[in-house]
Amino acid sequence: MKRLGTIFANNLREYRRKRGLTQEKLAEMVEVSTHHIGMIELTRNFPTFDLIERIAEALDIEFYELFLAPQSPKEELEKLRRTIIDEIKQTVDDSIQKAFSGKCKE
Repeated sequence: MKRLGTIFANNLREYRRKRGLTQEKLAEMVEVSTHHIGMIELTRNFPTFDLIERIAEALDIEFYELFLAPQSPKEELEKLRRTIIDEIKQTVDDSIQKAFSGKCKE
């Protein structure tokens, strides 16, 4: 299992890149040095709770998302499979309800 600091650093880097932010721009937004952001991403430093909240706000995410371990591709596929099955079941149920409610009115 990955250490929490490593998970945080990887998530920070990933969310920052997804938002198209450089370390310099993120540092400016959260009022710390670029060096400090770099050290966090390298797991050499760990931010304070206050800084974690500012980072999450700058990245437009909930703070806890920075601590979530990524799922394996197999887990992601299983979650997607379950979602699709649930949606198919709901669609079938809705169609059956619609068909029966239409026949009952005749």
